[in-house]
Formats: sequence, structure tokens, C-alpha cells
Amino acid sequence: MPCDALYLHIPFCEQKCPYCDFYSVPARPDRMDAYTGALIRAIETAPFPMGRLDTVYFGGGTPSVMGGKRLAQILEAADRQFGIQSGAEITVECNPHSSLPETFRQLFSAGANRLSFGMQSASDRQLALLGRPHTCADVETAVSQAQQAGFSHISLDLMLATPGQTAGDIQAAVDTCARLGAEHVSAYLLKIEPGTAFAARDVGRLCPDEDGQAALYLTAAESLARAGYRQYEISNFAEDGQIARHNYKYWDCAEYLGVGPSAHSFIQGRRRFFPRRLQAFVENGNPWQLLEDDGPGGDAAEYLMLRARLADGIRWASLRERYPAYDCDALRGRAKPLADAGFLELDGEGLHLTVRGFLVSNAVIENLIG
Repeated sequence: MPCDALYLHIPFCEQKCPYCDFYSVPARPDRMDAYTGALIRAIETAPFPMGRLDTVYFGGGTPSVMGGKRLAQILEAADRQFGIQSGAEITVECNPHSSLPETFRQLFSAGANRLSFGMQSASDRQLALLGRPHTCADVETAVSQAQQAGFSHISLDLMLATPGQTAGDIQAAVDTCARLGAEHVSAYLLKIEPGTAFAARDVGRLCPDEDGQAALYLTAAESLARAGYRQYEISNFAEDGQIARHNYKYWDCAEYLGVGPSAHSFIQGRRRFFPRRLQAFVENGNPWQLLEDDGPGGDAAEYLMLRARLADGIRWASLRERYPAYDCDALRGRAKPLADAGFLELDGEGLHLTVRGFLVSNAVIENLIG
């Protein structure tokens, strides 16, 4: 099956969040103009065969800071080069403080149909602690503006186990998601990454311990379920039928092409990536010369690791179809004690982690892979 998923990295932000370790640089008009040209050039010279695109994802960074006109030009280039299927999911990440009505109108006119907002919290106190430049009111305004521009597919991000966060904070955030009409919610535990401002300030000492993190995660999962959001992946919840199709391809071990500095790809059976070098990407007449090979991908162990993140888990029929030589009986043997301990459920159709298993997913998956 030809690759039909495209990820485009937009490495610009108005300011760097203190917990973020994604590749980004300060947004400047000249940089963004030059990068738009380089990204279009890369799309037009892509050395890999692609099918018509089923999903396109603008991630970052803060893609919305580029403005609708630049993003529309990039999307048009992707359509010219690869073709975009009718009904494709086209997502743009946005920060509420950088979102403007005109940007939304331009994006919607260009074919974008899904926006993912970095809400993070419905508490202004929590947002200030996280170094976010927006307020709860900004989130409400941005979502309303997006809906007025025509967007009906809205996803909101929530951050869990932040300094001083309470169960009440989480419930208020979930209530806000439901009230604003979001059909999808991503709820992530805060992780203090090396090299970030939070790491330098040792903010981890202010965060809940492991038991506290587990309690807040369960609170989020239960609150989201009551609000009508079904958990379909460790950190992702959606109303019926409204999963993030692009990200689901990652967890299903499907191939995708990533373009831009720090963007990763899985294509033609290999993992590849662009280095975190914006200037080199912009100045190279053939940016694909920068692409680095990260080795083969898509083996049975990787498939198990990724599928185990999903609420529907691993299906025996799909596993046998993809990997006919894989020893499913041995996997069942490794899974049995984990099921007895309540970390997963095991039956004739397959296996999937329980909410308790999601809390210690790394250890559970390691034992499953063997």
C-alpha cells in the first residue's frame, strides 16, 4: 500500500515554552518566508513514491504563527505533487494566543479541516505556572473564531500532573473542552525533559510523585469518559468516530513521510529524519541530501510496542497477517501473567492494556515484547 500520510514540521514559535524540547526557533517574517519556499521545494522534489494523501499534519513549533497564506501555499504544493484525497484529514496545530480569524479563514479556504489547540489547562493560575502566554478566555475566543471560520473538527491538549494541579483543575478543563465543542482531547503527563528551562529550574520537585501522577491520570480518564470522550490511546480521547487519523497511523505502524528540520519519517521500511538545522534546510538546493537514515522499522516488536498504546490493542488476526512467522503462542504466554495481574485483558480476539496497564505501559510493553 503506498504511503498516504504527510507530516510537515513548522519550527517557529513566538516564544519557547519552558517544558518544550521540540525543535523551534523564534518566528520572524523573513525566516518564515524563506522556510515556506524551502518546504515547497522539498515537497516538489520528494524522492519517495507517495499515494494520494489521506492525512496531512502541520506540527511544530507553532504552525499557526506562519499565517494562513504561507500554510496554504505549502498545502497547495502538497496537493500538486501528491494529490489529496476527498475527505482527507488536514490538521494544523495552533496556540490560542497566536490565532487570528483571518488565519483560520485562509486555512479553511485552502482545505484544512481540523485544528489542534495547545490549551493545556482551564486555570489561568496553571497556565502562568506552565509559562503559557494565553489565558482561558483566549482559548474560548480562538475556538469560537475557528468555528465561525467553518472548522468543526477541534482538538484540545491538556497537560496532567503539573505543579500544584488538583483534581478540580482537571475537571474544570474537561468541562471546558465539552462546553467549547471539542470532539477530541489529548491529555499528557508533564515530563521534564533534559535541556529545557523546567529542567534547569528543577521544576520536577514541584510536581506530583508517581502515585499523585497516577491519581490525576485516572481522574482525567474518568472525567473525559463521563463527558463522552472515549479513550482510544494512552493519552488520547475522542467522541465516537473522531479519532486523530494521522496519529493513529503512527500507532498502527503505518508509513508516513516527514518533511522539515527534526521531522521523522517511516517510509520504504526504514526510519529516517532531518537534523535540527533550519538554516541548512533552507539553504540547501536539495534538502533531501540532509536526510539521515535511522535504520529499518516496522518489525513485529515495533508493531507490538505501538499497537499496545491503543485501547483496542493487538488483534491476533492482524498480527498474523502482517507477520506470518511471528510466534503468537509465545506472546500469549508472556501476556497471561500480565492479564492475571490486571494490567491487560486477553481473549481469543487479541489483547489490550487496561487503564491500570496504561499507567505502567513501558514496563508492560517491555514484558510483552520479551
